[in-house]
Amino acid sequence: MALNSRGFFMARPALTGSRIRQHRVDQGVRQAELARQCDISPSYLNLIEHNRRKIGGALLNKVALVLNVDPATLSEGAGAALTGALDVVAAGREVERSEDFAGRFPGWARVVTEQQARVTELERLVETLNDRLTHDPFLSASLHSVLSTVTAIRSTSGILATGEDIEAEWQARFQRNIYEDSQRLAESTEALVGYLDAGGDVEREVSLPHDELEAWLSEQDWRIEQLEQSADASFEELIAAGRAQLGSSAARSLAIKYLQRYRDDAVAVPSDELEAAVLGGERDPMQVAARFSVDLPRAMRRMATLPGRFFKGGLPPGIVICDGSGTLTFRKSVRGFEPPRFGAACAVWPLFQALQRPLTPVRSELSLVGQDDVRFETWSMATSDFLGGFNKPPVVESTMLLMPVLASVGADDPPYQVGTSCRVCAIKDCP
Repeated sequence: MALNSRGFFMARPALTGSRIRQHRVDQGVRQAELARQCDISPSYLNLIEHNRRKIGGALLNKVALVLNVDPATLSEGAGAALTGALDVVAAGREVERSEDFAGRFPGWARVVTEQQARVTELERLVETLNDRLTHDPFLSASLHSVLSTVTAIRSTSGILATGEDIEAEWQARFQRNIYEDSQRLAESTEALVGYLDAGGDVEREVSLPHDELEAWLSEQDWRIEQLEQSADASFEELIAAGRAQLGSSAARSLAIKYLQRYRDDAVAVPSDELEAAVLGGERDPMQVAARFSVDLPRAMRRMATLPGRFFKGGLPPGIVICDGSGTLTFRKSVRGFEPPRFGAACAVWPLFQALQRPLTPVRSELSLVGQDDVRFETWSMATSDFLGGFNKPPVVESTMLLMPVLASVGADDPPYQVGTSCRVCAIKDCP
């Protein structure tokens, strides 16, 4: 699928001949008969059908009339969205033939893209479950409770099973302990099974205020349209509309702070001007920051609100923010890069490198281990704000923008590989 100067997908006119041939064959029309009705020679039509001669204007309209199809069907081919999705699936392998495949076999093309979407969904589910099994505090506590209770029951029953004479009072006490421990074990295992059964909807399940905030933003595609249109939009009304996701008071407090920052960012970098700049080719956040006279983190936050149609490949950017301790405080995941929900992230992310060099931009190209078909251009920078005054410790925050770039299989310049977190990383010889 080709890209125009603005980064949008467009049809390949060079494949018009292939589409003519496909429609002719499907209708059982002989090449010589079609050539006769169009007043051209069979040899010339053969060159057109093999994309060795261009066709347009009156001749294209005549061919479409004979085949009883819309001329646009022959000139534009398969839908741009379907062909673009096939380009993503191909990941650099014969992408020049994706439109031909979609045009000849649209049903199979949809099957391929749907299967790829399902595979991606299952991969994300497995990654999240791995992350949960490794870091989830509730799961860890539940397993500890189950194992401790089983050990207590085993120890008590072992005393009773020795066959030695035990006073009736102590025997009754041991039996009561076994009964109480058995009840506690049943409650713990029931809660644990119910928690694990929710794994099918693990991506929607939230347990922390930050998770609630991100679930709310995900429902809105990470973009607050009311604040894009007016800085006077009511925060209370926005939060009231999102009570289904913002269930806790802590999550609503985080949402207020997020909306305040979002409003200030939108005023400093207006949406329509930002979209025009990105469509004009300014996809480097440093250029955007200079254009609007804002700091780099603000430019990165604004670019992360843009949908995928503004970027090559149709993939929207992701963004990760952490505080001075390295704790992730905000995550917008993107295909091929899923930040962990629990525990620490990979220590070699550029996000953390920026923490060591405050106010110094860090640009790098990387890929997540096991996700070779997508690499990322990343921009990171850490800033310090003295919110409490000169004599108070600064509040440090690091921001990393991830711009997906479709990679060619077998590329000679493989990017720097990182993991999700150290405990679930598959990289050998990691520093």
